[in-house]
Amino acid sequence: MNAKIGVIGAGAWGTALAQALASDGSEVLLWAREAALVEEINRDHRNGTYLPSAALSAGVVATNDLADLAALPVLLVVVPAQFLASVIAGLPEGDRDLVLCAKGIEAGTGRLMADVAKDACAPERLAVLSGPTFAREVAAGLPTAVTLACGGGREQWERLSPLLARPALRPYYSDDVVGAEIGGAVKNVLAIACGVVEGLNLGQNARAALIARGYAEMLRFGLARGARAETLAGLCGLGDLVLTCSSTSSRNFSLGLALGQGLTAVEALSGKNSVAEGAATAPVLADLARREGIQMPIVEAVHRLLAGEAPASAVVSDLLARPLRDEQEPVT
Repeated sequence: MNAKIGVIGAGAWGTALAQALASDGSEVLLWAREAALVEEINRDHRNGTYLPSAALSAGVVATNDLADLAALPVLLVVVPAQFLASVIAGLPEGDRDLVLCAKGIEAGTGRLMADVAKDACAPERLAVLSGPTFAREVAAGLPTAVTLACGGGREQWERLSPLLARPALRPYYSDDVVGAEIGGAVKNVLAIACGVVEGLNLGQNARAALIARGYAEMLRFGLARGARAETLAGLCGLGDLVLTCSSTSSRNFSLGLALGQGLTAVEALSGKNSVAEGAATAPVLADLARREGIQMPIVEAVHRLLAGEAPASAVVSDLLARPLRDEQEPVT
């Protein structure tokens, strides 16, 4: 196989990225943990478990041996955030670009994915790919724009962008890795909150207000962590927030919808093949915000709801009872 790109993780998003990259005839090596899934992808060109809607190109070849990806110059890492460290720690050493595509914060440590990767396998060249993306649309070849935040700056961008860009997949350059990561992580938690609003039938006005006030929380947290405001106003921040707060195609929105309709977090999360990253991110994000004195009441509300501390109606009532204040309050 003459692949130049490998994708680590054959969930819905990893499979969709592999399909998008193979859409021009390129060969892509896709790593999956499950041997049965590898066999299905190679035999039937389908991933019936995670992305049943997609007919995969013959250029997508699956393996369950990370060593098969060792020599590839570009690896997209698309495993869930909480499993990133354990998976990439098994990567053989190699001269490569590692592109992180998971959106989350590691539970227990509070580390962003770039820090997790640096500690797990010490990659020399690190980038983050993030933006408003539904896997089934990317796999179907529908137009999609993303942020490609390059820790190596323009030189890395000039090397990676021709390899990753396709007519329907358009990366935009940034060197703000922290901003790209924070936008993707925080929006997952806010999407749960928007799902709750939908589940409680609170209306479109409430959802719009929550998106706007949630963005203010994203901005406060991001700036405190060294992100740039313009990054968070772009595809990987506001763009991703608007998408995932508006559709049941978002796993986080769907989780919030179930919570708003009266299910517990355990009930809403049980039996799911896919991962709602916001469920794991919410408690660690709320803890970081409290410790650093960053006001994030919506994130705190989602954490309380997931922890079972109060029903959805009570959590919303508490938010509505917060003191009135200037809209343009300081973000730092």
